[in-house]
Amino acid sequence: MTNISGIVKSARNIMRQDTGTGSDELRILQLGWMLFLKVFSDKDKELELLDDHYISPIPAELLWDAWAGDDEGITGDALLHFVDQTLFPTLSSIDLSTGNRRAVLVHEVFANNYNYMKSGIHLRQVINKLNEIDFNNSKDLHLFGQIYETFLSELQSAGTLGEFYTPRALTRFMAEMLNPAHGEIVLDPACGTGGFLTAVIERLKTSASTVAEREAIGQNVRG
Repeated sequence: MTNISGIVKSARNIMRQDTGTGSDELRILQLGWMLFLKVFSDKDKELELLDDHYISPIPAELLWDAWAGDDEGITGDALLHFVDQTLFPTLSSIDLSTGNRRAVLVHEVFANNYNYMKSGIHLRQVINKLNEIDFNNSKDLHLFGQIYETFLSELQSAGTLGEFYTPRALTRFMAEMLNPAHGEIVLDPACGTGGFLTAVIERLKTSASTVAEREAIGQNVRG
């Protein structure tokens, strides 16, 4: 199992050394877009394998593995220039005319965010820590929310972002008390990292007896 707490601690310590991520809030925002792009890129590779007609809205050279996947790859000023002058401008102005919902998601993330780190060397070091996680690995996939929540739970000022860490034991208890049935719609309008919805999904999956019931979970659990 991936050592999430160790990865979070290492990433945080690296970002503390960077003049651009000197506060808890900025470190969370920085980690957010990086994790998003890594997970999104991994998912797009999976979709391309499953669907011959699927085309990623992100240009191939901007997918995570193309520029960040090699731990010995681009770094320093060259990495910083690439992220600031190519990655963010391109993804924030991504073509939305195709109606691709995933393109809209990319636009929303990058049009409303920034690369806060000022050192390309520190940025490479954080990237390499995130590369220790394989989101195509079923054992690591569920860790996306856990990484972010671990970060939040260790920050005294996390509440200033409007985000509050909810312990997993509490979300599991809430799902148990709600006791959702297959076919019912479950909505969390302020889901944050999706801890409650994840607990609901896990509960429904354990009681799903048919393929149709498992597939319906994705449509009925909303946030």
